[in-house]
Amino acid sequence: MSEPCEKDLQLKAVVGFSGTVPNGLILHPDPSYLICGLGSAVVIRNVKTKSQKFLQGHDNKINCIALSPSGRFIASGQRTHKGFLADVIIWDFVQGKELHRLRWVSFDLEFSKDESYLATLGGQDDNSLVIWNVADAKAICGTTAAADTALCVKFFNNTETFLLTAGYYHVRIWQLDVKNKKLRLHECQLGKLQRIAQCVLITPDDSLAYCGTQSGDLLEISLSHGLFKRSGPAKGVFPQGITCSARLPDGDMLVGTGEGVLAKIEADSLATKGTCQVLGAVTSIALAPDHQHCFVGTKVGNIYWVDVASLTPDIRYTCHVDRINCVTFPRDLSELFATASMNEIRLWNARTYQELLRIHLPLLECYSVAFMQDGASIISGWSDGKVRAFLPQSGRLLYAIHDAHKDGVTAIVGTQDSKRILSGGIAGTVRVWSTGERTQKMLASLKEHRSRIWSLQLRKNDMHAVSAAADGSIIVWDLGTYTSVISLVENTIFKSVVYHPDEIQLLATGSDRKVHFLDTFDGGKIRVIEAADKGETNCLAITKDGNYFCSGGDDKLLRLWDYESGEPLYSGIAHTDSITCCCISPDQSTLVSTGQEGAIFVWEIPEEIRGPPRSDAEDP
Repeated sequence: MSEPCEKDLQLKAVVGFSGTVPNGLILHPDPSYLICGLGSAVVIRNVKTKSQKFLQGHDNKINCIALSPSGRFIASGQRTHKGFLADVIIWDFVQGKELHRLRWVSFDLEFSKDESYLATLGGQDDNSLVIWNVADAKAICGTTAAADTALCVKFFNNTETFLLTAGYYHVRIWQLDVKNKKLRLHECQLGKLQRIAQCVLITPDDSLAYCGTQSGDLLEISLSHGLFKRSGPAKGVFPQGITCSARLPDGDMLVGTGEGVLAKIEADSLATKGTCQVLGAVTSIALAPDHQHCFVGTKVGNIYWVDVASLTPDIRYTCHVDRINCVTFPRDLSELFATASMNEIRLWNARTYQELLRIHLPLLECYSVAFMQDGASIISGWSDGKVRAFLPQSGRLLYAIHDAHKDGVTAIVGTQDSKRILSGGIAGTVRVWSTGERTQKMLASLKEHRSRIWSLQLRKNDMHAVSAAADGSIIVWDLGTYTSVISLVENTIFKSVVYHPDEIQLLATGSDRKVHFLDTFDGGKIRVIEAADKGETNCLAITKDGNYFCSGGDDKLLRLWDYESGEPLYSGIAHTDSITCCCISPDQSTLVSTGQEGAIFVWEIPEEIRGPPRSDAEDP
């Protein structure tokens, strides 16, 4: 696998947004571009053409993003473990390239007015304030931000030498002395107030600062004297705190709260003029150039377009926020697909990439999802050990099989006649269920695997099934006698197994990074190919004609292979975290891959692969 793949897969769409990043949704001065984090990458989205550009260089999830005033530079920081440094990267927006890499801990970032300096705030682990020269990426000076944790930093609007930090029980003004390489402190006097500031807003004339607090009120502070003046709103604070803010041209402010409320605050009285409710804690507010609308990002991965005057939210974008465990198309239908993740199953339009249906079960994780062959129900396996079936039109629960597997149902598949379900669990048991309209009965419990079932597949005649498990075993089961007919063991953790459409061969992959070609008659190994250079290979999918298959794993690279030669033909480079699952549409036009970061990537399959099966063309 040292040689690169020949061609790149064309990316059609990405459904993903890291809504947990504070102020992580930013509108560029050129309003065609929206900037946000996605896993370990910065995404630049063109809102007009729907195209995306990825800035990749981090090796952990992004936790802060900043844009310079002109939009020329982007800075991004990543998570790290306590006691370890991490990378802060300065990017060139136009070229989409890395300019500088700073080795430091960052919790918040801010560019100065003239874009000469970048301030990094270390957060709870480090709690240092460091000023960097953007031109040469060298530190000018640094100091401890406060005795308690500092959470946010903001440069003044009319000078590049003054900035403000705020956090646990403090607000501080700093003057940058470049000549002597010092930061001079002026402590703001808050009196007896004990507040945790989560966001900071500075007025255009640098006279006042407004700090949104964890207690749900807004503090007004005079920057010329460093004195607390007042707080608001007087009639009721916001539950779960103020998490972000933005200033309107008339002086009024928009604030977002941890309860999912977007509120307009009057500057003169700090009274609430109006509110609207969105789903999830508000983490970002990005004003449009007309100041009549704004983008609002929330912690649950939703992006809203809000009319500022009426505070009317219109959802524009939604996505998963946790890893996606499974993706699947219905039989002979390429217009929609389903994904399974923490708390939910979602149905998506494969053409417009819009969410069609959401099935939400709080505090549970959906490990596996599949469509019954007749399309009458969606079957799914959950972390509470239940198999649940839902109606695909409404999402209404059709039935539930309680205690199907102890500790969780990790794999599920329905038979061709839609009368039986096979399920696999964490304990290694494969079970067969009869599913009627009113009753569901267990027909067999097959126990030969010793650990988690990762993958289950059925033959077209419903007489045989294959299961792959974490103990390194693959077993082919006879569903007439409910006994194993083939059993093989490898020194690996098998993550995925698929039947070739002619059902003469099996493909399996796992932690050894190899794709194993196996004979379904006796389980003999036909050949083995190296699927990746590093990490595990987590998923396989094969085209309907059997001429091509795809693989993905921890190396974040999606590969499309020629089945006959075993050579990689195309590669897809866009994932920001491990690829967890992949699926090919029945018409072979679309390839969908999902990731650990919760993103869905939709790829266009090249025209020559969509053509008639090679075997038909080659037959005399």
